[in-house]
Amino acid sequence: MNHQHSILIIDDEPDNFDVIEILLDSENYELHYAPSGQQAIDCLDSFQPDVILLDVMMPDLDGMEVCRKIKSERQWQTIPIIMVTALTAKEDLAKCMAAGADDFISKPVNGVELRARVNSMLRIKGQYDQLQSLLNLREDMVNMIVHDLRNPLTSIIISNEVLQIPGLSPEKHEQKTHKIILAAQQMQSMIDSLLIMAKLESGKMVLQRNDVELGTLCLSALADVEEIAHHKNLHLISELPNPGSMVNVDIPIFRRILDNLLSNAIKFSPPHSQVILKAECSTTDIKLQVIDSGSGVPQNLRQSIFEKYEIGTRMSEVSQIGLGLAFCKMAIEAHHGMIMVEDNYPQGSVFTLFLPSI
Repeated sequence: MNHQHSILIIDDEPDNFDVIEILLDSENYELHYAPSGQQAIDCLDSFQPDVILLDVMMPDLDGMEVCRKIKSERQWQTIPIIMVTALTAKEDLAKCMAAGADDFISKPVNGVELRARVNSMLRIKGQYDQLQSLLNLREDMVNMIVHDLRNPLTSIIISNEVLQIPGLSPEKHEQKTHKIILAAQQMQSMIDSLLIMAKLESGKMVLQRNDVELGTLCLSALADVEEIAHHKNLHLISELPNPGSMVNVDIPIFRRILDNLLSNAIKFSPPHSQVILKAECSTTDIKLQVIDSGSGVPQNLRQSIFEKYEIGTRMSEVSQIGLGLAFCKMAIEAHHGMIMVEDNYPQGSVFTLFLPSI
């Protein structure tokens, strides 16, 4: 559904509002009216229009003073203001712009010109809102990355401090050393994913595709997560095609896809359950599935979880930066494939990816 843009018309003459309402009737805008500058300012605390049409010549607060007041408040500065004026002298128009107006239109108002200028301001406002949304997203992303990098870094620091304790048993020494290695690998994986995603998005990454035996690739990925699964008492199951089934992929990137999907499945699966890696080959495509018994993905999140920094179900004990599945989607699409998620009845998720056959 398209967003219905709202326009605030500030004019002490109600007849002028009626004229503008008629001229904008075909545009499906939501029109609001304020008979004075002060009433308009008072209503902005609870309502922010997409564009303001502001008459210059008004009693009490004139249009220029109203414009200055609105533009002086940070939360209102981005609302485009079009001054509606009978003034034609260049000096007067310059004063309107100096007061903070974004555009102006002369009386008597021409319908074609009015619609064009309003549309122009709406386009600029939309671009600003989109930019602001991206900036907010970047800030959220930085906070999440710092948070998720801090966890393994803290683990490394604490484990290193324990290793300095005199008389530490060999078992404890091995345990803490292993913990440092796992934490460092986790940090490296997050950083690598960020770099690869940046290259994929910019179009600067060229896939280095090679033929590789599908079963061998899958077994290698399972071997890398076997110890993590063992610590959580999870059983890894493979259902793979017969030897000789080949796939043409960028092997390191495709391995990272498998690593992310398997790691996610292990992360969200309850202890003493199972994670299944299943692969099938046909003459047209290759189908790969990672099946778990975790909490599943709600229907309304099955698209958004593949977007950057989107998280399905927040779990306080689990590191969730919202990059793994976004990376998988981008990397699979770079291979001209697709990825989707479905329910695993009675509990869990099935992540399925399709790739064209060689």
